[in-house]
Amino acid sequence: MIDLAIADGIARVTLDAPAKLNALDETGLRELSSAYQEAEAAGVRALVLSGTGRAFCAGRDIAGVDPATDDVSGYLDGLVTPLLRRMSAFPAPTFAAAQGASLGVGLGLLLATDVVYVAEDAKIGSPFAALGALLDSGGHSLFVSRLGAHKALDLIYTGRLMSGTEAVASGLFSRALPAGELQQAVDAAAATAASGATAALLASKRIVAAIRDGELALWDAVAAENRAQEELRATADYREGFAAFQQKRKPEFRGE
Repeated sequence: MIDLAIADGIARVTLDAPAKLNALDETGLRELSSAYQEAEAAGVRALVLSGTGRAFCAGRDIAGVDPATDDVSGYLDGLVTPLLRRMSAFPAPTFAAAQGASLGVGLGLLLATDVVYVAEDAKIGSPFAALGALLDSGGHSLFVSRLGAHKALDLIYTGRLMSGTEAVASGLFSRALPAGELQQAVDAAAATAASGATAALLASKRIVAAIRDGELALWDAVAAENRAQEELRATADYREGFAAFQQKRKPEFRGE
C-alpha cells in the first residue's frame, strides 16, 4: 500500500490504499518507514508525500480493532512516533500534497513534513471524540501552536473539520490550491528544492526545527545562523552561488 519511486533526485512516496482512504495499520506504518529509510539511503535531494484517491490519510485503520485487546502503546509509541521522528529528521527538504481527509496519524504525517500544500476543500480536524478517543500524532501541539488554545479546543470539542483554505488562512499549512492543481504545485516546489543548495536548505531546516521546538530564542537563532553560514562557506554550492551571481548566470547546484 506504500509506493516509492525515485527519479531526478526526488523520492515520491505514495499512500496507495484509496478504498480505505489511505488509513494506516501497523503494516502500512512499517512500509512507510521503510520507504523513507530507502529514500534516505538513496541520497535524494527532495521528497514528496501524497495519497491516492479521495483522501490523503484518514488516520488509523481501525477496521477489526478490538478495544479490549488493542495495543495502543505499541501502535503509537512503537510505530507512529518513531515514524514521525524519522520523517521530521529526513536529510532533505520534504513536501506533502494533501487532499480530502487528513486526520489523526494522517495529520501527524503532515506535521512531520517540511512544506504542506493542501486542496482548498481538504478536511482537517479532530473528529475522535465521537469514538471516545482523542487527537494524537502531535495534533494537539500543532493546533495549539498555530491556532491557539481556544480554537484548538473548539475543533476538538465539536469535531468540526476545517477546509484546506481555512487551515492555510489560520497558519496550519503552506498553501491551499484547487485539487486539480495540487500535485503539480508540490512537484514543482520539490523540483526547485532538489536543484538547490542542499546544505544551505538543510541548515535552515535544522534552525527552524530548533526554533519550533523551543530550543532557540531570538539571539540563539542568530548565533546558529552565523555558525551555519560560516560552515556553508566551505561548500561547493556556496562557491557556485557566489560565482553565478558575480557572472550574472543561473547557478548549477549539485548538493555538495
